[in-house]
Amino acid sequence: MDPDWDHAHTDVPRTGRAPGDLAERDADWRRLLDQTPNGHLLRDNAMLRSLASGAPIHLLHLTRSLDAVRSSGQLLASTGCLVGAVYGSPLTPAPGGTLRPHNLGTHLLASRGKLDSRRGSTPLVVEITPDRPAPAVGLDYLRLGPVHLRAYEAHRHALTPAEHEHVMRSVTDRVSAAAPFLDTLLRNASGWPSPDLPFIDALAAAVPVLPYLGYLYFETVAEYLMLHSASAATKEFAARGEMNNHLYKDLAFSAVTGMDTLFDLGRFHPGHSGLLDLVGRIEPALAPGAPAYIRRRLSHTFATTCLAPGRDTMAVTFRQAGPANLAAMAPGLLGQLLFREVRLLDRYPQLYHVFEQAKAMEAWAYWNTRNIVTPFNNACGPKGEVGLNPAVPQARVTVWTAETCERGLLHPIEQIEAAPAPRLVPWLASPLRDRTEEQRWNNRSTVPA
Repeated sequence: MDPDWDHAHTDVPRTGRAPGDLAERDADWRRLLDQTPNGHLLRDNAMLRSLASGAPIHLLHLTRSLDAVRSSGQLLASTGCLVGAVYGSPLTPAPGGTLRPHNLGTHLLASRGKLDSRRGSTPLVVEITPDRPAPAVGLDYLRLGPVHLRAYEAHRHALTPAEHEHVMRSVTDRVSAAAPFLDTLLRNASGWPSPDLPFIDALAAAVPVLPYLGYLYFETVAEYLMLHSASAATKEFAARGEMNNHLYKDLAFSAVTGMDTLFDLGRFHPGHSGLLDLVGRIEPALAPGAPAYIRRRLSHTFATTCLAPGRDTMAVTFRQAGPANLAAMAPGLLGQLLFREVRLLDRYPQLYHVFEQAKAMEAWAYWNTRNIVTPFNNACGPKGEVGLNPAVPQARVTVWTAETCERGLLHPIEQIEAAPAPRLVPWLASPLRDRTEEQRWNNRSTVPA
């Protein structure tokens, strides 16, 4: 097996992969998360049971390219949290041949009239019949840094020398500007906690410099909400074996203006008062405990996703860190930063397939070696994002167009002669950077610790 891909998949034991001198281990956090009000859903929920049953699996997939699917006979994979899978959410068979969407699917369907990325999309029902039962396997995209780094090192000669120099200089400058806060994260992870209020404000100030921190921040708040929520809706979904996805969707769209046009978690950076306001509007009782949870949890996640295995957390500092020592002490962080920096290049539309197809092909080979048909996003729990491995050799896949009824159920309408294909969707021109945040970085001041 590939140790970098093993590290990114959450069912593989992390023996030997963790940095040293951590106050808490992953096993400690697993016990803590299991004890939260909704922690039981992390190990036993309807989606996990369905994926591991060996019975046919039904997924909702939205496409804005139905004509292309019909004419080509192919369902193409997309990049994102599942690297190179056909993105979907679970469907549960209901009486009369209908299918009930997971609460994430209900959100996706309702957002078709609101989000530019889903406007005019057609719901498809994708039925996957595995050849045998297999364990459900999650993928944590926050742990893909070493994979991103390897892809950059293997294909960086597709860049011009000037582009490569610009990328490396920008990454180094960003780490240098954020170094005091990054060192604070490591001190927290080592058991020397900083006060909650200044920590959250310093995190908010660091995100525009290192947008990867926005992803960590958002996923940590999302985890906190989903695991601790006691709302009536959360309890109703839990009774069906589902985590409440509406919580973090509400969080994202209320926190960042324009998220409906460009869904970019690198722009998620509320300060302390903003965080309390956001969480308070979603579920007031959870607001007081949010800052302490986020400081503790995010610091641990940063250390375990960014540092090299076995690296002594207390001995690491990001002050005066250059590319060579970043690669040695924090390959996960360097990979995440390179991945995002390349996406800011004007020539990225031409480079997209060079870097993304390479990672997708590695993922497909890894999934086929392990008989992984439907990897799911497990960055903050098995919440309902499921992918179809488009290179799967054994499973049988059938596709229908579908319509929704007044009860919110999906009705398969027309079978389409289409099958998943191990190719990525073509590059779609869209703004990949927020000019305001880019200007803030170019006009940056010192990031507080």
